[in-house]
Amino acid sequence: MNVTGNVTGERKVPGGKLVRVDGRVEDGRLHDVVVSGDFFLEPDEALDDIRASLEGLDVNTTFEGVTAKVEEARGDAVMFGFAPKDVALTVFRALGRATTWDDHDFELVDAGPLEPLMQMAVDEVLARQVAEGRRKPALRIWDWASSAVIIGSYQSVKNEVDLEAAAEHGISVVRRVSGGGAMFVEPGNTITYSIYAPTTLVAGQSFAESYKFLDGWVLRALRGLGVDADYVSLNDIASPAGKIGGAAQKRFAQGAVLHHVTAAYDIDADKMTEVLRIGREKLSDKGTKSAKKRVDPMRSQTGLERAEVVEALIAEFRDSYGLTTVGLDDATRAEAEALVESKFATDEWLYRIP
Repeated sequence: MNVTGNVTGERKVPGGKLVRVDGRVEDGRLHDVVVSGDFFLEPDEALDDIRASLEGLDVNTTFEGVTAKVEEARGDAVMFGFAPKDVALTVFRALGRATTWDDHDFELVDAGPLEPLMQMAVDEVLARQVAEGRRKPALRIWDWASSAVIIGSYQSVKNEVDLEAAAEHGISVVRRVSGGGAMFVEPGNTITYSIYAPTTLVAGQSFAESYKFLDGWVLRALRGLGVDADYVSLNDIASPAGKIGGAAQKRFAQGAVLHHVTAAYDIDADKMTEVLRIGREKLSDKGTKSAKKRVDPMRSQTGLERAEVVEALIAEFRDSYGLTTVGLDDATRAEAEALVESKFATDEWLYRIP
């Protein structure tokens, strides 16, 4: 890192208190550290110990390393409204190694309707552009040009999809770059979106924590539409009426996180269960014997047209974080088309796990 001079970082702990770290960076180390906030800490002397643990800190210390230093320094002290990892994340924000939503200018990428293979390629290209600094962080609401089953990066094709049924219904089968389970999508009946952001936005967060963090705006939007939505388990967005959608995530080594969600606006449940092989083990984990009972589309829960739901989602993101609409430029489209040919349309990729 090439940070020097005075630095400041703040973190409002979700459901907790504000933590602030001030200091000065010189020769790659943190000096004159001050830790403050509206938290509670007993005994008082522990604050001096925590501050001392950060004095002279190498600015390249890992998040786990900073957390361990604070944890050791706090000893038996009781921390109310914050934890060692919150101090570590605040240090990271001071050093520019972690960011907040407000640190970024997001774009809404309007790509228009795309075929499934292009959807997969555009997703990867946009994420890599953000990682390489060629594009601002972005949100994309997908428009599907045709129906598809999208399997997770680590799933077996034959175990997840009835290929004969898919062919009979004219449904494409494609593999995405992120993990997670298979998704059944149809034009007009599905709402899919992606967030492309620097990994600094989710620094210090586990995958489980980052899922809900990156989809907080969606939960707010759905609640505003009268849907009592929340996260269930690791990556499902659901309400008491049933599952609404599923999230998946890919973190690129170059420095970007790709987070995407597919939600059912309306759904042909009979067709879905013909095409997808949803095993008993997965259904038992969800507490049901029928895949149809697992999914309750947003149409039935909101009574709104798909376009109205999409507009509510976009409005919530824009109001929360800001958003400027841009089109999919020709260079990006060409880059994605080349990636379809070299990767996503190949049997090597689709059947890499037969």
